[in-house]
Amino acid sequence: MEISSLGDRILNGERRALARAITLVESGRADHRAQAAELLAHLSGAGRQSLRIGLSGTPGVGKSTFIESFGMMLIGLGLRVAVLAVDPSSTRSGGSILGDKTRMERLSREKNAFIRPSPSQSHLGGVARRTREAIALCEASGFDVVLIETVGVGQSETVVSEMSDLFLLLLAPAGGDELQGVKRGIMEMADMILVNKADGDLKPTATRTCADYAGALRLLRKRPQDPEGFPKAMTVSAVEEHGLDKAWDEMQVLTKWRRDNGHWDTNRAAQAQYWFEQEVRSALLARLSTPQARFDMERFGAQVSAGQLSPSAAATDMLATLIAE
Repeated sequence: MEISSLGDRILNGERRALARAITLVESGRADHRAQAAELLAHLSGAGRQSLRIGLSGTPGVGKSTFIESFGMMLIGLGLRVAVLAVDPSSTRSGGSILGDKTRMERLSREKNAFIRPSPSQSHLGGVARRTREAIALCEASGFDVVLIETVGVGQSETVVSEMSDLFLLLLAPAGGDELQGVKRGIMEMADMILVNKADGDLKPTATRTCADYAGALRLLRKRPQDPEGFPKAMTVSAVEEHGLDKAWDEMQVLTKWRRDNGHWDTNRAAQAQYWFEQEVRSALLARLSTPQARFDMERFGAQVSAGQLSPSAAATDMLATLIAE
């Protein structure tokens, strides 16, 4: 594979090249990882930046419907939109349905849209392991907005805030009870809370839910990266496409304020540091999957089972063995 040629095609906005590149960065093969690193290095000099918007919410809240309606609105404004949707993988078979593209039928037909579903592969945090690299590829391809839809399972979803510029939390009317156990952590990360399905008979309930969360947000400590009035709660209807324009206006206000006050660059730098540390941890964990490491793990594990070594002492010996190899 000619990496420089693939990189040039991505810079020219070729969607087929972008899809091929994302497949490459998602591969776990050693030769593919080396090619992915070369490709990302080739593209890093382009200096392109998209607005990265992370979107989380409980299953059934209407994330895919919201993304399609929101994406169609952005395309109508002349913007190019990429959607990276993460589907949960089965813990038994390891497979994923990857049905997000079929649920966004209108958006998938737009030439200025790109939708890529990826399996989570049991990676914690609601995102796939290589979502961050896929975002970088979409930025290099010239997309104005990159939407990252998480699996939607709970508090670990906040990992997406470490790869996005704005983090949106989508809630259903009267959805407070289903988030009681996790909402504190995820609300502290959210830049905006959007109460979806504010239409028909649910509109009054959605309005009350929005008011409840707006009150809850006022009780949280104000963050230095937020202007006055943020984070805020709003009602939207993805089905009726109501409130999407107002939500977009508020996102632009928040983005401009962060750019003008230096928080944008500071946040991106902190995220780069975070993912550097994550890559180091991942590389160390990957070393445990080598044949020699598995043999050593079984050897030390047998000694622990026999009572010859304590778990902590065996772990210390195992780490020393890894470092020595």
